[in-house]
Amino acid sequence: MARRSTKTPPPGEEFEERILDIDVVDEMQGSFLEYAYSVIYSRALPDARDGMKPVHRRIVYQMNEMGLRPDRGYVKCARVVGEVMGKLHPHGDASIYDALVRLAQPFSMRLPLVDGHGNFGSLGNDDPPAAMRYTECRMADATSLMTESIDEDTVDFAPNYDGQEREPAVLPAAYPNLLVNGSSGIAVGMATNMAPHNLREVIAAARHLIRYPGADLDALMRHVPGPDLPTGGRIVGLGGIRDAYENGRGTFKIRATVAVEDVTARRKGLVVTELPFTVGPEKVIAKIKDLVGAKKLQGIADVKDLTDREHGLRLVIEIKNGFVPEAVLEQLYKLTPMEESFGINNVALVDGQPLTMGLKELLEVYLDHRFGVVRRRSEFRRGKRRDRLHLVEGLLVALLDIDEVIRLIRSSENSAQAKQRLIEHFSLSEIQTQYILDTPLRRLTKYDRIELESERDRLKQEIEELTRILESDAELRKLVSSELAAVAKKFGTDRRTVLLESSGAAAPVVDLQVADDPCRVLLSSTGLIGRTVTAEPLPEGDGKRTKHDVIVSAVPATARGEIGAVTSGGRLLRLNVVDIPQLPEAAAPPNLAGGAPVAEFLTLEGDETLVCLTTLDESSPGLALGTQQGVVKRVVPDYPSHKDELEVVTLKDGDRIVGAVELRTGEEDLVFITDDAQLLRYQASQVRPQGRAAGGMAGVKLAEGARVLSFTAVDPAVEAVVFTVAGSRGTLDDSVQTTAKMTPFDQYPRKGRATGGVRCQRFLKGEDCLHLAWAGPVPPRAAQKNGAAAELPEMDPRRDGSGVSLPKTVAVVAGPV
Repeated sequence: MARRSTKTPPPGEEFEERILDIDVVDEMQGSFLEYAYSVIYSRALPDARDGMKPVHRRIVYQMNEMGLRPDRGYVKCARVVGEVMGKLHPHGDASIYDALVRLAQPFSMRLPLVDGHGNFGSLGNDDPPAAMRYTECRMADATSLMTESIDEDTVDFAPNYDGQEREPAVLPAAYPNLLVNGSSGIAVGMATNMAPHNLREVIAAARHLIRYPGADLDALMRHVPGPDLPTGGRIVGLGGIRDAYENGRGTFKIRATVAVEDVTARRKGLVVTELPFTVGPEKVIAKIKDLVGAKKLQGIADVKDLTDREHGLRLVIEIKNGFVPEAVLEQLYKLTPMEESFGINNVALVDGQPLTMGLKELLEVYLDHRFGVVRRRSEFRRGKRRDRLHLVEGLLVALLDIDEVIRLIRSSENSAQAKQRLIEHFSLSEIQTQYILDTPLRRLTKYDRIELESERDRLKQEIEELTRILESDAELRKLVSSELAAVAKKFGTDRRTVLLESSGAAAPVVDLQVADDPCRVLLSSTGLIGRTVTAEPLPEGDGKRTKHDVIVSAVPATARGEIGAVTSGGRLLRLNVVDIPQLPEAAAPPNLAGGAPVAEFLTLEGDETLVCLTTLDESSPGLALGTQQGVVKRVVPDYPSHKDELEVVTLKDGDRIVGAVELRTGEEDLVFITDDAQLLRYQASQVRPQGRAAGGMAGVKLAEGARVLSFTAVDPAVEAVVFTVAGSRGTLDDSVQTTAKMTPFDQYPRKGRATGGVRCQRFLKGEDCLHLAWAGPVPPRAAQKNGAAAELPEMDPRRDGSGVSLPKTVAVVAGPV
């Protein structure tokens, strides 16, 4: 039992002490239930209609009342907090400011409601927000949607805590804020944890539900496939999302967005650009350091936080040499907050009662609220227009006989008599009569009458439209749907979070770390190498060279396969494709800005250069090689797997390979171009395949002092061109004038192997050799020595014509890849 006495009486008053015996259980039960209801209804759980807790609603409403529009200046947050606390929210300033801060954080809100100026904290609360006396705020652009038409009797108002002010019980909410921004809170005996979603997707689902009220969950999930978190990331496993959308509860995993990049010349790293929702970089760094120190995580050399305001989140995790980045990444997902679980618990207040709802129920509650808001708004507007129409019609009646109106007023003893006489004479209402008496004479002109008639017609039309909306449920639903579409168009953004069916976790075996997907390995003219994410040929684009560099060799491969690199010294070196950096999605025109120098993968000797890339497919027709001294060879595709370096031709002293190409059909034409402007073309079938150790055979007959400049293979079935650049010997420099010519390939006849060929460019005065030559399929692409794009001359149908000058010196030409 508990004993409770009444309060001490005021001085001078008699008081008889009374002690009440109360059962402790009853007292505790009553007090606890009172407290629990207060927390549930007034603090911790959001309203399903506008998606706001009372403190958030009061902040937004009070900022609207203070006129803190997006086009106005910022004010101190302390001022807003003070207004909210003094007028609407009888709690501490810290809780109000914390709520205001969250409304301003773009990493917490998918569509922020407060435009903050100053330090409002950082992801994961690693850097707490500044005190409210330092920060400033105003309403964000989307905040007006929450309070739109609140002054048109769209929602109910209730007294504040002391009865001196009034506050809205709910906001009009022109978009489904609860689903868009989510919510979290812990009440007594229950909690809510709702994930943010994409505004466009949620509105698309709401509009679908307006049109098809009986739509099932599958139909709605075609519009809302899953949450869209402010921090991006990747959601792994969609089963839990469907459970949450169906019954209000479910769990899914969020993974960081990570890319494997070359962070130094010799070291790869994991670059984290997006972290799971509510996880900050400091938390990840601290966990990684703890695991490395405890020797539970291996392969990490260093962790750097390079996050800044310009580039956003960038966490670089350097991987030690000898460790596979993908395998280390799987360990990071497993052991650190780079992968976190998110438990959806869709608990919100509906008619003051906490309910757990699925996606359809949440949308239905919001739409019912929105229908009610638009209906009340339409009734309010119709009433306002009817009142105005009543006044306008009365004034028009007076204007029709203005002389009689003036006579009645002048002959009346007082205003009361004038009003009564006007009512009796013109059959006007008291309101109309008073409006006529209050109207100045300057408003009684002929022009004003025309304006009043126009206003009357407009008011009647608007009243008819509003009446049609109020009397037709279909019109009301159509209007709500169109308003939602306008919101999505104005404020919608692209999805940030990627949805994945499963984690795709790799096994601990190294070979399984990277999927053996088809790809293409590319080599550029400046010596960069990289691999694409697809085996499809790269698009050609619109022909405008906005990118630098030219792809001189491309071979199909698989991510875990091997390719060969043929050098000018007659060697074929093996390359593991998985070691070659992966390029971003292919763009047109292609470039290797994300590639790596060949020197990082191959060791070349002296002046040896890389000529081309080739597959190691032993079922292909093999390689075709051409040397500087005119030797040609077709190599039998015999590449022992246990050798990383093979010899594909035995070269004579002073000779080197100038061109190599992997034949696709064996029916190609082999093309030699010499520096004395001779072009020889013949079928590859004239060259019999030889073993790797063979020295080849005579390919082209050279004049004294001449050498081979270019060797290629061209498919005669495709359109091709010949490009040549002429100049003088020993002066291949950008400052020396050269002439270039491009001719259709079919202008050059086939000849026999080991003959001299035909002339491909006529030298002008001062020219005695070719500096550059190439034959291949269209469209050709050209670059300067530094990789910058270069222009090619117009097509010249004369095979032995002279060249034309170019604005930029061309250093390399290659065909499509």
